[in-house]
Amino acid sequence: MNIEKTPILTKGKAFEIAEKFGTPCYVYSQEALVQQAKKALEFPNAFGITVRYAMKAASNKNILALFDRLGLHIDASSAFEVKRAIMAGIDPTHISLSSQQLPDNLEEIIKSGVKYNACSLRQLEAFGRLFPNSEVGVRINPGLGSGGTNRTNVGGPASSFGIWFEYIPQIKQTAQKYGLKIIRIHTHIGSGSDPLVWQKVAKMSLDTVAQFEDVRILNMGGGYKVARMSDEKSTDLQKIGAPVADLIADFAKKTGRKLAFEIEPGTFLVANCAAVLARVQDVCDTGDGGYEFVKLDTGMTEILRPSIYGAQHPISIIQKTPCDEVKSYIVSGHCCESGDILTPAPSDPEGLSPRPMAKATIGDLCVIGGAGAYCSSMSTVNYNSYPAAPEVMLMPDGSTALMRRRQTLEQIVQNETDI
Repeated sequence: MNIEKTPILTKGKAFEIAEKFGTPCYVYSQEALVQQAKKALEFPNAFGITVRYAMKAASNKNILALFDRLGLHIDASSAFEVKRAIMAGIDPTHISLSSQQLPDNLEEIIKSGVKYNACSLRQLEAFGRLFPNSEVGVRINPGLGSGGTNRTNVGGPASSFGIWFEYIPQIKQTAQKYGLKIIRIHTHIGSGSDPLVWQKVAKMSLDTVAQFEDVRILNMGGGYKVARMSDEKSTDLQKIGAPVADLIADFAKKTGRKLAFEIEPGTFLVANCAAVLARVQDVCDTGDGGYEFVKLDTGMTEILRPSIYGAQHPISIIQKTPCDEVKSYIVSGHCCESGDILTPAPSDPEGLSPRPMAKATIGDLCVIGGAGAYCSSMSTVNYNSYPAAPEVMLMPDGSTALMRRRQTLEQIVQNETDI
């Protein structure tokens, strides 16, 4: 049986952190974050690359500041993320906003220097009214996407993201109406890793660029799949990037336009750079023909992905007392919710998939890997009134630094009023 490993934490460091900060808590590796940032900055390009961190993946200001120091820019998905990045010390001119929701404070955001991609015809119209005779980007749904499930595929007819490619004439009409120059084409296909799909979308995107004479930037988003589990396949940035760089170089030969290139990785930069450290609270079973369960003091309040996607995370038991016995468990979260299962069947949140792991006893620690992306920032915080877990940075010298304190019950209810 294949037992998944979670390399972020050694046994000694895990018990040290649990003693110092309690469980559950998120633990990030600064060294791993730096390594991933450097890999992203080496993405093949013909005429320059801007790497924008998709901050929705993990939004702690310490992560934003670290990536900023390393030369990454920011991709924000809401007006609130824009403000949060600015509060973290990010130069507004290094922030790009692509949002499903039209910001109420769009004028303020644009005047601060933030780059903007209109993601619907309505958004483009609103921008034109506020800033006629100016420059803007547009996000276009190319009609093709990639992803492990329909929910992680953000291109194609099943996705509401961006302006459907058949509506390019309407984009041009709105641009002409307000004297707008479309200078950036933005597209994003999802979380797949197929280089052939990526190359095909790049060709489609360049065909789109050709229809807008003022475009000088092509942004192809992120969604680069990272293998959290040993049987999954990671996106090879060099493999998918080199052919696209060649396409952009060929485009320059044909048109005389040397396009700057942008990518917006989130998962790639942080997914395998963090783990959730939890504690075994209980072990039980449902009799002959049933299942054996490990119950943790974490769950969908810290990691929601398994419950909604059937996403897979490596899970390891760190025993107080070493034992060679291996057992197969369903790992259950602490929420009073039937869907709070951390070992669903792959891509099937309704299914159960027992995992082989070291025999668990109450008080052992559990490390859930691949928890850097879309975990701290995308979870059912405060469900069952559980406080938000702390975030800890593991430094290269082995020391630890608290990035976010554990929330208190008083903080959970502080905005409630008496009537």
